Amino acid sequence: MSNTETICALSTAQGQGAIAIIRLSGEKSIEIADRIFRAKKKSKKIISQKSFTLLFGQIIENNNPIDDVLVSVFRSPHSFTGENSVEISCHGSIIIQQKILQLLVRSGAKIAKPGEFTQRAFLNGKMDLSQAEAVADLIAARSEASHKVALHQMRGGFSGDLQNLRKQLLTFISMVELELDFSEEDVEFADRKQLSVLIEIIDKDIKKLNESFRLGNVIKNGIPVAIVGEPNVGKSTLLNTLLNEEKALVSHIAGTTRDAIEDLISISGVLFRIIDTAGIRQSNDFVENLGIERTMQKIDSAQIVILLTVPDANGMEFIIMANEILKKNKKLIVVFNKMDIKKTLVPDIFASDFKTVNISAKTGENIEELIQEILILSEIDSINENDTIITNLRHFEALSLAQKATERVKLGLQNNISGDFLAQDIREIMHYLGEITGEITTDEILGNIFKNFCIGK
Repeated sequence: MSNTETICALSTAQGQGAIAIIRLSGEKSIEIADRIFRAKKKSKKIISQKSFTLLFGQIIENNNPIDDVLVSVFRSPHSFTGENSVEISCHGSIIIQQKILQLLVRSGAKIAKPGEFTQRAFLNGKMDLSQAEAVADLIAARSEASHKVALHQMRGGFSGDLQNLRKQLLTFISMVELELDFSEEDVEFADRKQLSVLIEIIDKDIKKLNESFRLGNVIKNGIPVAIVGEPNVGKSTLLNTLLNEEKALVSHIAGTTRDAIEDLISISGVLFRIIDTAGIRQSNDFVENLGIERTMQKIDSAQIVILLTVPDANGMEFIIMANEILKKNKKLIVVFNKMDIKKTLVPDIFASDFKTVNISAKTGENIEELIQEILILSEIDSINENDTIITNLRHFEALSLAQKATERVKLGLQNNISGDFLAQDIREIMHYLGEITGEITTDEILGNIFKNFCIGK
């Protein structure tokens, strides 16, 4: 992939602000920036500055000043991309941003594609592919938990784990392939017992990483929590109270909610996707029945289900509904609402079967207790900054294929297969681990990854 051109882009958020940063990267970036810049001390030029220096001056168009700016200089290889780079800090006016970008393009730069700066950092060896993907995850992090996971990966924690696995395999595959060179002499350089121990360890490590994807996926996208129950028990009011905004329409008329409504909320650094659903009841209304059908689908996809009712509800019907949810292996919280107006005691029939919480969604009474129960059922303990948790589907798929290859190696060792077949399966493990870090990659894979980045990163 060619990266000989100099690229430029706005690296701060689009729109008006106090300050904007425009970034250039490429062999001629310092030269191009120098063409449109005039330092306060006219004797100073960007082109003569050392790396990690700042210059104050003006961006000039036909000897007319556009803005007062600070210019940061980064010389190859000591920059984010590994190339010569310049960052221009200007005032955040949209017209100033556009004028500077137009000047840079007329002076020889081109507008960067999404993720092109990070892609160049990868191609120039400043980071591996999993670290590059973590940059996008860090920018998109919507909770403390997802921030910690992305930061650990960007710092190379995951890459270090994979490199260690590949290094151990490389030693053995070298010995196995050496045997092939002396196949006629029937010698064995690779200790099969030692290889069996190593493969068991590697298989265990890969399984652990794969199993972390379930946790990583909900950390990244939010743990789905479905609020279900009969009509008019306060599901929409509870959604609004949890989100602290009027997200759902609330009415005394039963069956107001006809479709699922959802939004994200961060609780103690963990992202939850709270879903309000249509009330479950027998109905002849076609649209309402479609909503009830979607409620069942949301229960299937939820990790936690809040089954909402009121103290004077039909106990047996409610227990049947609760047991149906438990049969789906869902984590269940039984919540009795409207305690501000219905002071009736919770029937004894519920006490021994389910964990119950009494609340008033309208007044907020005991909402904190409910939130704590949601956190407990999420089973997300405090995430250590050194924990490696898989959040990327591409990584999960590659690890799954690597795990299948380790199973073949284990089976081959048990059946005492020849070294050439062992070597083939070990190479496959290394191949899939290398795909994650980018040691083995294609233009198509890179294109798919970086197209989802924002421009300027």
